[in-house]
Amino acid sequence: MNRRNFIYTTSIFSLGIALNANSSLKKNKDVGSMKFSMPEESTKHKQTWMSFVAKDYIWEKRQIPSVKRNLALIAKTIAKYEPVSILVSKYEKEEAIELLDGLDTHTFPIILVEKEIDDLWLRDTGPTFVYGEDNKKYGIDFNFNGWGEDQEHELDSKVASFICNKTKTAIINTDLVLEGGCFEIDGEGIAILTESCVLNDNRNPNMSKKEIEEELKYLLGLKKIIWLKGIKGKDITDGHTDFYVRFVKAGEIVVSYDPDETSYDHQITKDNIKTLKNARDLNGKKFKITILEGPMQINEKFGYKDFAAGYIGYYVCNGAVIMQSFGDKYADKKAKKLLEKTFPNRIIEQIRIDAIASGGGSIHCATQQEPIDL
Repeated sequence: MNRRNFIYTTSIFSLGIALNANSSLKKNKDVGSMKFSMPEESTKHKQTWMSFVAKDYIWEKRQIPSVKRNLALIAKTIAKYEPVSILVSKYEKEEAIELLDGLDTHTFPIILVEKEIDDLWLRDTGPTFVYGEDNKKYGIDFNFNGWGEDQEHELDSKVASFICNKTKTAIINTDLVLEGGCFEIDGEGIAILTESCVLNDNRNPNMSKKEIEEELKYLLGLKKIIWLKGIKGKDITDGHTDFYVRFVKAGEIVVSYDPDETSYDHQITKDNIKTLKNARDLNGKKFKITILEGPMQINEKFGYKDFAAGYIGYYVCNGAVIMQSFGDKYADKKAKKLLEKTFPNRIIEQIRIDAIASGGGSIHCATQQEPIDL
């Protein structure tokens, strides 16, 4: 169940982020002291954002063709249920169109948007969309810095602002350095985060836990934050929350369990389950918990060291849940049945994206939802 652990590239770029919480927000005349709230992923989407890219300074050359086929498969599957906009280099547009079977052959449109980018993880580089109390949609730019300066990110650091400008969405600036995979929210005021990622000097040096909590409560409309310990340095994300736990809705969560006792994530997932079983919602009630056990068999064609072998990386779109299979027939079937029971009113689509998984990511990592306009 190991995740993204690419050969780290020392970045020569600096974002120059200020360290005083809320200073950027106070200077933002467009938002002032407005309250915001982030809708939970299963609420109605306007579209899904993805990218079509696999650069040879990040991915092994032998992986690249399969990674692109995987991206096309994800996009085509989501396009059964909602529109998809894909960032793509002008040099790769024809390749993307071919792999997508054309742009007008799907139930919903697939739109290619020209933009040079470094990597495919739109969950982390794209904007986090929230609603303001004025019922307008805003996009938070969380200052992507390559997961703590661990990967080249000059192009990816501009993705959030680019998408906001493209969608004519007002941008909310913040001093926090985060990625979309750092947090899971229930849409009603609770978030789950990992300390190893968020309270990390490679993102937020000199910011206290209290300062970070206050900023996130303001930005995402939170009333309570549940912290998991996570783990630093084992993968490039420093233990993203969305690889461990996901909200189904308020009061209900899905938690990942790694059954491989030789994996460092085995104990981490056991600790997470214990913590979340003792946690309470805003009404003081225990959460309803569904445990998703990972597979024991995977496709090792591109290696297994960094392979993200967890069913928790599903993506919820309009009317469906897009989840992975890994070739472990028993585990694949069991996980699908559990998600069918968890999401009884949605179609469960199960697809293989082993090349992307071999790079340490999931369907969720490669997607970013844009909610509807109110």
